[in-house]
Amino acid sequence: MGEAFDKVAKMLDLPYPGGPQVERAAAHGNPERFVFPRPMVGRPDANFSLSGLKTAVRNEVTRLMPLEPQDVSDLCAGFQAAVLELTADRIHVGLRLFQEQFGPPRALVAAGGVASNLAIRGALQDIAGRAQTMLIIPPPALCTDNGAMIAWAGAERLALKMLDDMETAPRARWRLDETASTPSKFANTRARH
Repeated sequence: MGEAFDKVAKMLDLPYPGGPQVERAAAHGNPERFVFPRPMVGRPDANFSLSGLKTAVRNEVTRLMPLEPQDVSDLCAGFQAAVLELTADRIHVGLRLFQEQFGPPRALVAAGGVASNLAIRGALQDIAGRAQTMLIIPPPALCTDNGAMIAWAGAERLALKMLDDMETAPRARWRLDETASTPSKFANTRARH
């Protein structure tokens, strides 16, 4: 989600990091002026994508150029409303599928820069409440960009000599059910070093 917020901010010429800028502009916008698509809403699986939504925003931005300040606020509000609805639907399905396979979830966890967005936090609280589970989410000041968290995880792995042999070909899409059954090549790396 954070990447989508940053891309929309860039389309609208808002400063980086874009997420907080989109949230700020959305607070002054009309979320009903632009009705953006909600990709994958209603599907029985828990797949998630914002690519169609980002494209729809780009098309609308191009159509409206030059943008007035109210256009920017309304575009942000419409985009954020679509993200909230889509996220609620996808997490609801994911929690249902989890419950069917493993039993009631003990918690819903959110992290990353986008977890500091107050509208998203509120939506996640509603989802957790309906699922009768706990929401675990850091205070906004501790919701940092995922890139920083990934870099820190990489530094920790490097310190443990958990190195990648780079033999695995990159894959743009990897189904979640495939990753659960695929043993990690790092599982025994620690023991070898």
